[in-house]
Amino acid sequence: MSTADDLSPAERYADYRNGRKHPVFRAFESLYSFPLDDFQARACHEIEDGRGVLVAAPTGSGKTIVGEFAVHLALETGRKCFYTTPIKALSNQKYNDLAARYGPDQVGLLTGDNSVNGEAPIVVMTTEVLRNMLYAGSRTLLGLGFVVMDEVHYLADRARGAVWEEVIIHLPESVALVSLSATVSNAEEFGEWLATVRGDTTTIVEEKRPVPLYQHVMVGKRLLDLFADSDVDAKAGFVKEGAPVNNELLRIARDDWASSRMKDRRSPRGRSQAGGRGGSGAGKGGGPKQVGNGRRVWIPSRYDVIDRLDREGLLPAIVFIFSRVGCDAAVTQCLNAGIRLTSPEERDAIYEFVEESCRHLPEEDLQVLGYHDFLDGLTRGVAAHHAGMLPAFKQCVEELYLRGLCKVVFATETLALGINMPARTVVIEKLTKWNGETHADITPGEYTQLTGRAGRRGLDVEGHGVVLWQPGINPREVAGLASTRTYPLRSSFRPSYNMAVNLVHQFGRERSRELLEQSFAQFQADKAVVGLARQLRKSEDALDGYREAATCHLGDFMEYAALRRRISDAEKGAAKSRRNDRREEALASLAQLKPGDVIEVPTGKFAGFAVVIDPGFSAEGPRPYVVTADRQARRLAMIDFPTPVAAVTRLKIPKNFNGRNPQMRRDLASALRSRTHNLTSPPTRPGKAPVDSGTERDVTRLRNEMKAHPCHQCPDREDHARWSERWFKLDRDAKTLKRRVEQRTNTVARQFDRVCEVLTALEYLDGDEVTPRGRHLMRLYSDMDLVAAESLRHGLWDGLTPSELAAALSVLVFEARRPDDASSPRIPGGPVKPVVGEMVKLWGELDALEREHHLDFLRAPDLGFAWAAYRWAEGDDLDDVLGAIELAAGDFVRWMKQLLDLAGQVADAAGDAELRETAREVVRRLRRGVVAYSGLAD
Repeated sequence: MSTADDLSPAERYADYRNGRKHPVFRAFESLYSFPLDDFQARACHEIEDGRGVLVAAPTGSGKTIVGEFAVHLALETGRKCFYTTPIKALSNQKYNDLAARYGPDQVGLLTGDNSVNGEAPIVVMTTEVLRNMLYAGSRTLLGLGFVVMDEVHYLADRARGAVWEEVIIHLPESVALVSLSATVSNAEEFGEWLATVRGDTTTIVEEKRPVPLYQHVMVGKRLLDLFADSDVDAKAGFVKEGAPVNNELLRIARDDWASSRMKDRRSPRGRSQAGGRGGSGAGKGGGPKQVGNGRRVWIPSRYDVIDRLDREGLLPAIVFIFSRVGCDAAVTQCLNAGIRLTSPEERDAIYEFVEESCRHLPEEDLQVLGYHDFLDGLTRGVAAHHAGMLPAFKQCVEELYLRGLCKVVFATETLALGINMPARTVVIEKLTKWNGETHADITPGEYTQLTGRAGRRGLDVEGHGVVLWQPGINPREVAGLASTRTYPLRSSFRPSYNMAVNLVHQFGRERSRELLEQSFAQFQADKAVVGLARQLRKSEDALDGYREAATCHLGDFMEYAALRRRISDAEKGAAKSRRNDRREEALASLAQLKPGDVIEVPTGKFAGFAVVIDPGFSAEGPRPYVVTADRQARRLAMIDFPTPVAAVTRLKIPKNFNGRNPQMRRDLASALRSRTHNLTSPPTRPGKAPVDSGTERDVTRLRNEMKAHPCHQCPDREDHARWSERWFKLDRDAKTLKRRVEQRTNTVARQFDRVCEVLTALEYLDGDEVTPRGRHLMRLYSDMDLVAAESLRHGLWDGLTPSELAAALSVLVFEARRPDDASSPRIPGGPVKPVVGEMVKLWGELDALEREHHLDFLRAPDLGFAWAAYRWAEGDDLDDVLGAIELAAGDFVRWMKQLLDLAGQVADAAGDAELRETAREVVRRLRRGVVAYSGLAD
């Protein structure tokens, strides 16, 4: 930092004035060994002056210093500060940082899993904990002066984002809000909303990075710049749009495209491809991978990438692979290639740290957890990081990476959310990822978030973002990802059942409605109405023009055109009715199917003969699980049955048949082919049924009216008709626009009204009062809050043992990563099956009630974790439990944590009933082994 002797007299005077004006900031600034950036100083000045701030700045720019100043100011002025984060792991990390600076007696931690010194002047917590405090009117809120909302852009998260808006709206006016966000393109709009609901708020947007970021593409073992040298500002949070792309990359892309057109050079089918799954070679040589067109293109292997980065001095690095399996495979490939990035001294330090950190893990569980392979990778400087890992393992990786002992981390994109793990280099293996439904391109915002970790402040002169070459890659598209100003922040807010009863209890219905109209969701909707209204006015002007162009000298052409449309609509309606009849027939035919029936699937990917394993009836309709003649085991949907089906023969299904067993599938498919080889397809039903007589009479009458109309004889009839069709189409669009304008106004409040109507129908609300029944719901915060409350009300869980209750509660927590998984979940015996059946029935009734009120909050219960919850509560070994459910250890712990959370809520909601003690016993039984020692799990 500059000393007073280095400054001019004018600068010394300005320094003196600033020191007098912001004395707390000057003392705070001296705690750092480097000068604070201008945006950090400006934000701190605003906070000391009594204003709230929104700071939007690139990843790694040091936004958290602004939050730390709020902590410092609270201690200096005798007030409290809450530091909130979106995930528990980040809360723990921030707690450790602040406790190290101010002492453990001054800092507390509240995450649901951990409760440490909760009445301290500084408390770090997850945002949900603060939301629950606000609803409960906790005394801990007394004396609160500041709330820091780290990663506030998380309010766009579909699952949990509403919590941020609830907190922002409900915090007392006396609390100053310090909001820290990644760079978003509508930061000013978000800041405007904050000023509306929180009062005086300053928005500070910083788009410069403290460490320059250079972008590259790795082709084979060559590391090529993405951009040409000119006009590229590497210190910008994003590159200027239209910056020139490296000509060498464009040439490689053209050559690759040209070779793909050479049909005669395709590689023979079945020839082995270098690199295995995921397009990344495992061998040390990293030779060229042969692609389908026969051209040999250098696609770098994972070993090549790490070796090149190591030789260039570009480690430590994070390599983003959008697959858990891919991350684990990458570590294995590097170890098989003999990679070693650590010195003997570093290996000893790593070994000692991991052994100490994991000493609490039961010895008998280490093998199933893959501990020894994990330790081997870390001692060589390589590790994976993803949600499927045990939290204790992830914490080891994070700590060793920060210490500079772990050199390379292969991670999924979840690492980009909040955890402080900056790198010198960030590598993105592919520019597409599975989003739960399809493989989609990553967005500019995701690209910016990922590469933003490159360049460690105070450690690196520059950071590097590297994209690995893949066939068909377009360098200009990559450049577009790097030159777009991230992403707009969109609200995901919607009132839930739990939120509604808590709000009504605290404020009454009308005041609650007014509060919800202050949400960012409504703020954005209201602003959007302005643009929609402008579109509507333009459409109305154009309608007048189209009507005039359709004018006919013989009569009212719009009247004539309306007749033509009525004829067309009547014919389309009849066709739709026929299709609906066909669907009903198909549904009825599927309802008749039994296990062992052999059917012919009419259409789709799995058309042909198949044997029914499970008819698959559920609340969502029939989804038969079948094995096809080509050995596929799949659950089909209604789209596969445009026409009815019937059993053509039957086949005996082995009693212990398992669709996941390849040999069993082969044997059954072979039997199916033998049984059906002489069968012919059933005759196809006629595709078109006759029009019913009533519709036919209507169409005939309309046709006669049309022919009698004077405009029917007009020589320019079809020309007029084209204009009238444009009028009708635009009129339909204008009506849609008008509906959108009407729907945008008071959207959140109207949705709140619908939620309250459901709660009133269930007698949870009575006007402005929360009924005793509704008070149970106030303590249930899960996504399935209403199903839990209704199960509690109907006494479905009464009399269950702790293990049985754990199994029953799990269906409200667990969600399979692949909902179309064909395996039938295993359910414990005894009373669990009928209880879970009643819970599913309850959900069906609530789902129907929701549809009646145009809501869609509650998902179907998922039975896939019930057996694991039951066996773990019964005390089974981890190896046995994981083997029975095919879940990764990290997933198992995460679902157990959520189950623990729900069991605690049920205990609170149960009152003095026996169920309270049963639920508490569930918590005691589940919190053991790896679950008990994973306090930092998200």
